[in-house]
Amino acid sequence: MDAFLLSSSSSSSVLKRPCPRDPLAASGTRVPSDPAAMDCLLEAFLSLSDPSLALDLSLERLLGSRVQESDKDRAIEGAIRVGSALLEAAKRSDRKRSSKHNSASWPLPPDLTIKVFSMLDTQSLCHAAAACSMFHKCATDPLCYANIDLTVPVPKVNNMIVSTMIQRAGKNLQSLKLGMRPSPTSTAELSQPMSNPIKNPIDTFGLPWNDKRPRPRRESSVLTRSCLLALSVDGGASGALLRRLHLYNIDKMDNSALCTALAACQSLLDLELIGLHVELRRTLDAVSTHCHSIERLFFESSDTGRDDSLKSPTCINLVNGCPNLTTLALRGFKLHDHKVRMLVKGFRYLKFVDFSTSYSITGMFLRNLANGTNPVALEVLILRDCLHLKEVEVSRFLSAVLDGDLKTLRYLDISNKDGLSANNDWNYRCYNPSAIPISRVLKDRPDICLIANFPPEGSFIDIENFSDSEISSSTSFQMMAAAVFGSYSTSSSDSSYSSDPGSGNEDVHDVNDVSFAFYGADSYDEMEFQLA
Repeated sequence: MDAFLLSSSSSSSVLKRPCPRDPLAASGTRVPSDPAAMDCLLEAFLSLSDPSLALDLSLERLLGSRVQESDKDRAIEGAIRVGSALLEAAKRSDRKRSSKHNSASWPLPPDLTIKVFSMLDTQSLCHAAAACSMFHKCATDPLCYANIDLTVPVPKVNNMIVSTMIQRAGKNLQSLKLGMRPSPTSTAELSQPMSNPIKNPIDTFGLPWNDKRPRPRRESSVLTRSCLLALSVDGGASGALLRRLHLYNIDKMDNSALCTALAACQSLLDLELIGLHVELRRTLDAVSTHCHSIERLFFESSDTGRDDSLKSPTCINLVNGCPNLTTLALRGFKLHDHKVRMLVKGFRYLKFVDFSTSYSITGMFLRNLANGTNPVALEVLILRDCLHLKEVEVSRFLSAVLDGDLKTLRYLDISNKDGLSANNDWNYRCYNPSAIPISRVLKDRPDICLIANFPPEGSFIDIENFSDSEISSSTSFQMMAAAVFGSYSTSSSDSSYSSDPGSGNEDVHDVNDVSFAFYGADSYDEMEFQLA
């Protein structure tokens, strides 16, 4: 034993001149000239009954035989090096044996194992890859990364992880979901009013009506604007066949990075953007330019009611550039009726529409939807918590539904936490059951799931006279609609509105004039030929 330790320590101080043609010698690694002798020494180590005590005593004797302190230091370094090498060799051998055992005992061949792993979610796939080397080899196959879902409740996924997985997927990438997925809106949030339609401009919290309430604090995503850069490298190979892209609450994402990514995703069918600080107009321009096959577009503003960037040419380009769109959700933006009508009337196959929590929509676009050169065939219409949605327009729309229009409609949500807007003044909130034929619709059109949650009945709501529990109560006509929603997802955008008397449709005439040619020769019926 002492001889072996002596040879190990002395080998570090007296090394032979390496041969330049020997890669092992050039790297400083010596191959034993007599493997049998090394095997005998290792066998002697393994046969020790108490190796700890025997090695300790032997090393102490060797150190005692050395005179120079430098020699003692080299002996200790050699012992540490030998012990580390022996430990690493044992670990490698153990992993090899375990891998062979797993390969022999695992009932599935590698191709079927990869097929099974490709059905796992991304987190489960990472756990499987850490189990053993055989699973790790199968889990790194590109087919396993066709559907990447890195949405987490806490910000712990960085750009490097995203880039690595996208590069592993390569051309097999079909779905990519990133960011912090929003949680469903709580009942407490839904019960809070969007505006304060009371006579006194001070609400029950003692704050001025135009003071913006603080948003709930949430953690920021660690992802940055370059998290999608891997989609564009190598000529956009990774994004070429991408079908689904969902991005949630990535604070540092900007228009330039998003548009660059969309330019590489020309086969995109499903785009969902929630909580990104990007402009609506520029995003829709990029979609209409590059994503001509898109079928589902869900876009929720990160700053409710502030984005007024949508222009009429953008609407026309979107309709002409994305003719296969069936689902359109623009939530929390400042949308005007004539632009909304361009979108709703322009898409031939549109089935699902959601303009919830949007400013400026009064409901005028609902007139004559089933008539004209391009009658719509909507199945789902959601106008929940639209601040300027007028009672008279909702009433007219429901009357048209009773008259036989929109026979394809199956789900309608006109709920509003503050009640509907009055005809002449949107600050005057009202809900009159006799003016809105809700009961008749439920009776005559049982095929429609109608959701109409309003504050307590009354043509004017004085919030100061209600308690929190009374405000959260509602007159509800609600039915189950899980089958209708499909891939519709609820999100948690801030639903606090500040009053904005000028946020209505300033560029259209007063709705009081029944004879107003909103859909006449100078309106959208004539404009429809541009969208064809």
